[in-house]
Amino acid sequence: MTRKIIISQNINQDLLKAISDKMSDWEIIHGKDPSIWNNEVAKAEIIIGWRDEMKNALDSSQIKWIQSWSAGVDSFPLRQFEEKGITLTSANGVHAYPISETVMALILSFTRKIHEYVRNQQEKKWHNQGLKLEIHNKTVGIFGVGAIGKEIAKICKSFNMKVIGVRNRPIKEEYFDQMYSQEQQEEVLPQCDFIICALPLTERTHHLFNKRSFKLMKNTAFFVNIGRGLSVKEQDLIEALENGIIAGAGLDVFETEPLPVNSPLWEMEQVIITPHTAGSTEYYNQRVIQDIFLPNLQAYLEKKDQLPINQVNYSSGY
Repeated sequence: MTRKIIISQNINQDLLKAISDKMSDWEIIHGKDPSIWNNEVAKAEIIIGWRDEMKNALDSSQIKWIQSWSAGVDSFPLRQFEEKGITLTSANGVHAYPISETVMALILSFTRKIHEYVRNQQEKKWHNQGLKLEIHNKTVGIFGVGAIGKEIAKICKSFNMKVIGVRNRPIKEEYFDQMYSQEQQEEVLPQCDFIICALPLTERTHHLFNKRSFKLMKNTAFFVNIGRGLSVKEQDLIEALENGIIAGAGLDVFETEPLPVNSPLWEMEQVIITPHTAGSTEYYNQRVIQDIFLPNLQAYLEKKDQLPINQVNYSSGY
């Protein structure tokens, strides 16, 4: 029987050839339109790009390995994957450059008041907006020390910032001056001028940032969330912004997406909103296929017990 792989994305011919060169005896089904692969899901051995429409075929499927097209896998039926013995690899690392650039854009915008100047320009208003802040020598707390958090830390050090990392186990990493565990939040937050949430969504990170967290922050601090919307109790964040408990927020992810039109966040001048696009990049497809899938494919075809890049641990959820 011919082995099958489904690629549920539109990729260019160079990337398709790179895959087919290693899978010459496989049937490769590719394309974003579900009608292309919908009847083939149960027969596929490998899937690149899990889609909600595939769930119905899961119980009767022959799937052995799923390569996620996203870094986050919290929306996937992980328990079913585990029960069926499916190996899952994420796209973690693909977003490190674009998301770190977005984070720095937000930090610099708040510090140098770029978002306020853009509004002034629209009104033809000449005003300095009380500009005075610098990011040099400030302290940034990065919650989540994966590929994204490490890249943010690297850039922050070029601004001579003090960088504090928060992760499950406080193991020392390059570019971080100090490392804390997640349980030490109350020691970290009062130190920080900028707090960056780059966490995956798990039971432990759900609503990690709440009323208590915001009260621990400086009233001059800026909060940035490029991780997961549900890591933040949004109503508590809104109240913290309304009451001046923190200075501002840069938000790419939200509890409900798209952000409802009646959310007070839309109208807040101290908030910058981006529509879950912090990880968008011209190199996305290339990085998923060349940097993650192909090295893992080599190990898979050699029947290695563990895939080398981004194999998800079902017990931790990432």
